[in-house]
Amino acid sequence: MSRTTPAAPAPRPPTARAPSPRVRQRARDRVRQRVRRWSAAPAYPWLTGAALTLFALGELAVVPGSAITSFGVLVCTASLMWRGSRPAVGLLTVGAALLSFATDGNMAYATVAGALIGCYTLGRHRVQHPALLVLGGALASLTVNLVHIDRWARAGSPGLPALQGSDRFSLGLYAETMALTVAILGAVSMGDAVRAREETRHERAAAQSRLLAMERRQAAEAERAAIARELHDMVAHSVSMIAVQAESATYTTPDLSPQARDAFQQIAGTARSSMTELRRLLGVLRTEKATAALTAPQPSLAGIGELLEQHRAVGETAELHISGEAIPLPASWELSAYRIAQEALTNARRHAPGAHAVVEIGYRPGLLTVRVSDNGPGPVPATADGGNGGSDKGGHGHGLVGMGERAALLGGRFTTGRGPAGGFLVEAELPW
Repeated sequence: MSRTTPAAPAPRPPTARAPSPRVRQRARDRVRQRVRRWSAAPAYPWLTGAALTLFALGELAVVPGSAITSFGVLVCTASLMWRGSRPAVGLLTVGAALLSFATDGNMAYATVAGALIGCYTLGRHRVQHPALLVLGGALASLTVNLVHIDRWARAGSPGLPALQGSDRFSLGLYAETMALTVAILGAVSMGDAVRAREETRHERAAAQSRLLAMERRQAAEAERAAIARELHDMVAHSVSMIAVQAESATYTTPDLSPQARDAFQQIAGTARSSMTELRRLLGVLRTEKATAALTAPQPSLAGIGELLEQHRAVGETAELHISGEAIPLPASWELSAYRIAQEALTNARRHAPGAHAVVEIGYRPGLLTVRVSDNGPGPVPATADGGNGGSDKGGHGHGLVGMGERAALLGGRFTTGRGPAGGFLVEAELPW
């Protein structure tokens, strides 16, 4: 039995592929941009250009001219509609007007108005330097005048005598050049003067804005300097006295126990650290010229161990757990994490004295976590008036608000509440 192979199907004629959605979307976006640009343009160029074109049509109906004259008149007036979005169209407007005048010898009223508006537009938008515009207009006017002189010189021109060779250089024949040049000069100069006046007004407004901004900045700097002086007068003196008295007590009281001596030294060290922080804060508040160089770097997670040692030195217990690979982070993240842990330990000492605190620092890809928990009594219930007796652990204190603001500034998340095993829990997640 023989096996036959089926015949190959005939090739289908190529069909036109429909444009892809991306191409159609680009076309729609391009149309929207053009419509938006046209709608954003002022309406008066379109209105005046259309009105002048209608007037030109009426004038040509009353006083018909040649085809070239009619074309030049209509181009001169219709092109004015685009002068708002494309100021360079004024060159076409003036060129069409001069072409119409050179062909017919008589300027229509619509052409005169269109040419003057075109020259004003060229000077108003500074398409070219005004001197170049006037020079180009003068040369074009001279060309039109020479065309007219050549026409007058032809023998047999109706109503005009033939010009002799010497008559071509008569100054009277070039009055058209002078008149057209003066008109172009006046229109271009008026447009340039309006442009210069608007630029001066904008520069004056910008200078006034800069002056107001400088005055506001100076007022803010003066206010910050006043706040810095008040903080220095009210707090710095008291904290420095605490440090001096605590340190001198170890020398003026010979019968102090070792525990009391260590406690006084701890008080003195804490007071000196507070002075350093206060000095840094005052430097930020003062103006840039008055800001002194900082004598100590900003705290970071590298000093978290010392922070726990200070917590233990006052009789509390704490432990530190670090998970993940510790990597150097930007200064803002290091400082915020340190401050959150510091404030959480401070709250634990204030509201849960004697409680055991656990500080956990977690390094994950793109995320830094800070978790501080204790085994104290936990959050304080809110009172009838909505407060919590001044405790930060109820969720209304300034310390918790400050920690939340630090986390929010870095785009992180901050939560507080009762821990899984009781006590109080502070947790912050800082993405980086």
